Amino acid sequence: MRAAACAARLPYSMTPPIHRIARTSWLWLACLAVQGAGAATIQVRDDRNRDVVLPAPARRAVTLAPHATELVYAAGAGDYLVGTVRGSDYPPAARRLPVIGDGTQPDPERVAAARPDLLIAWQAAAAEPLVRVMGKLDVPVFYSDPPTLAAIPDAVERMGVLFGTEPQARAAARDLRARLDALTARYAGRRPVRVFVQAGLDPIFTLNDSSIVSDALRACGGVNVFGQAPVVAPQVTLESVLAARPEAVLAGVSRPEDTPRNLAAWQALGLPAARQGHVYGIDADALYRPGPRLLDAAESLCADLDRLRR
Repeated sequence: MRAAACAARLPYSMTPPIHRIARTSWLWLACLAVQGAGAATIQVRDDRNRDVVLPAPARRAVTLAPHATELVYAAGAGDYLVGTVRGSDYPPAARRLPVIGDGTQPDPERVAAARPDLLIAWQAAAAEPLVRVMGKLDVPVFYSDPPTLAAIPDAVERMGVLFGTEPQARAAARDLRARLDALTARYAGRRPVRVFVQAGLDPIFTLNDSSIVSDALRACGGVNVFGQAPVVAPQVTLESVLAARPEAVLAGVSRPEDTPRNLAAWQALGLPAARQGHVYGIDADALYRPGPRLLDAAESLCADLDRLRR
């Protein structure tokens, strides 16, 4: 019996929440057993170094992070998503997916009602309550958190294995790797540019070298002035930013008009780089999500830094 047909037969009554989850679980697990009977299992290692095993390619997956949604679509498996979190807005088709809560507090009841055969999570702490519920339902959990630009094509390929869309995933990964190779070849050996990565302005936050944004910066020949900070996203003072003497500021922005406003703010704060106009804004979703669009953000960033060098 196919998963979709099986799902259509499962009732969802107005009984108390815990009973709804329990009732859904044994019926859905029976469907999964039928679906996976006789099929070869799928095993993929996730970004927490766990081997995740599926009885068959996923056909009803839920993502708990926008970047994971983008990776699934890039792998050609968007049709197999049945739920996601608020903020999963790319590609546009993702906006039509049922919302099961936000990334920090996904709703276990909504997820169970979606009858998933795979949960794709991001941060372990935020996902833990839901993961416990999924464990009771025997739903596999795959953690996705690509740490570098080079890991993004690999992540797309692994999604292809999970969903059985390997040909599409391999093609997408091949294109991403070619773009990354071209980027690093073009900017290798260029003069290093000292950059302040602005993750917040009031108060001022930044990111250290363990962030994937810093990895994109390195691909462009940029140097994160707070790269050696002891935490991933430290709060810093204006005085420390000025003392670091960055040649440029990189910030994620929601709208094009945010960049000139940010430039004006840094000019008012007395940053020399801002007086020279070297405050750059890149679409925040593309910049901060560890997904395929980070390559777009990196290409834009590299071009900005190269203009500064001239």
